[in-house]
Amino acid sequence: MVLERVGEPLEERQLADPEPGPGEVLVRVRACGVCRTDLHVVDGDLPDPKLPLIPGHQVAGEVAAAGEGAGRFAAGGRVGIPWLGWACGECRYCRTGRENLCERAIFTGYGRDGGYAEMAVADERFCLALPDAYSDQAVAPLLCAGLIGYRALRMCGDPASVGLYGFGASAHIVCQAAAYEGRRVFALTRAGDAAGQAFARELGAEWAGDSEQGPPEPLEAAIVFAPVGALVPAALRAVAPGGTVVCAGIHMSDIPSFPYSDLWGERTLRSVANLTRRDGEEFMALAPRAGLKTTVSPYPLAGADGALADLRAGTLHGAAVLAVS
Repeated sequence: MVLERVGEPLEERQLADPEPGPGEVLVRVRACGVCRTDLHVVDGDLPDPKLPLIPGHQVAGEVAAAGEGAGRFAAGGRVGIPWLGWACGECRYCRTGRENLCERAIFTGYGRDGGYAEMAVADERFCLALPDAYSDQAVAPLLCAGLIGYRALRMCGDPASVGLYGFGASAHIVCQAAAYEGRRVFALTRAGDAAGQAFARELGAEWAGDSEQGPPEPLEAAIVFAPVGALVPAALRAVAPGGTVVCAGIHMSDIPSFPYSDLWGERTLRSVANLTRRDGEEFMALAPRAGLKTTVSPYPLAGADGALADLRAGTLHGAAVLAVS
């Protein structure tokens, strides 16, 4: 499924199989998660994508072939292809374990073709071994929704309580991780979203309610998953002095002005950018140990536009996944 021009539907194409270059693997795609970042790419919220482009960066599959010098994974081995597809390894960020901030980084399904296809090529250094405990469809959302949620939770420090603003693919995974770690979870959704709030409680949230009303008590941390800038001041007001608010999305509408008193009291406001290979390795080990479960809605590969439309409309509970093969 190919994006020719931003803002237009994807086009179904028959293309020749890509060939892996040096250090790359050719992956037979079994499933690919549909991420809100894909939506931002397709809708033109993120600038200058490679065009034409095959989107998708939550890719679960198996190694079909290897390029020259690639030997990390055996043929037939299960691998995941995440958002970070390449980093230079030389800049100050890469040299200090912050490859997620590499200024020359290339991202899957944005700067290089991704997994809305039957075959995909990836740099083997940035692929992840997949835990056997998960099927391909179940593991796909862990490769970005889960990973970004995990990194955002770590950026909160060690809070006893955490609020999750927006309860989509990322939040439904990190809610379980936070509860597993013994943290109290508060889910904040759109007004009137009774089904979403019930879903959050099923997954370990102690309380779920409207984001407009706020939580019933001050929080130690909050993660804003919804791409709505107006939620940032609300989250700052919801955390106690010394608390942290983490913005987990790659794109967000403008944050409105707010009084300094909302930030004062040594509150911290920060963002999460991308992920590192270390994040991936840690989270792939944590997920089966914690018994994290993904709730997925499968779509055929040719139904990618429908999945994006449902994500845009906010009608999904959990994550959309393309069942490619």
